[in-house]
Formats: sequence, C-alpha cells, structure tokens
Amino acid sequence: MLSLLRKFPNIYVDTSAYSAKRYPPELVDYLRGGGRTKTVFGMNYPMITPQQCLEQLDDLDLDEETTRLFLHENAERVFKIAPA
Repeated sequence: MLSLLRKFPNIYVDTSAYSAKRYPPELVDYLRGGGRTKTVFGMNYPMITPQQCLEQLDDLDLDEETTRLFLHENAERVFKIAPA
C-alpha cells in the first residue's frame, strides 16, 4: 500500500479498524515523514470506540502539526469539510 501512496497523489490511507498501539511500524514511519498529509485518522465504531483508537497516540511521537493533520486537517482538506 505504501508504494501506491507514494506513487499516486490522490490516494490516501486511513487508520480505521486499528487503535494507535496497533499501527504497523511502516505506517507510523510514513505518517511521521512524507505521508503526514496523506494519512487520515479513522475508527471502527462501535467495534472500537474513539477513546480506544486514541489510546497511546502520544507513543507515536508525532509532532503537534502532524497530529493535527492526522486527526482532522487532512480529512477536512480531502473531503472539503469546513473546519469546526
């Protein structure tokens, strides 16, 4: 998947169905680097609650801007949603 994300500018990845502690290391590296504007937070509610998805998010060592992009700004841009 990461090779497709790097090759095609209009492909994005979301993290639904995983909590932060279960993200593959390759995805976390991508999120910290060139994928910071192409990765969108997702959840699998009601199977996984928002709280469960965000547990250990701090352990990913994302900077403040990357965290904002990941949690909401990328989705706002991609889906043309006005910021809250």
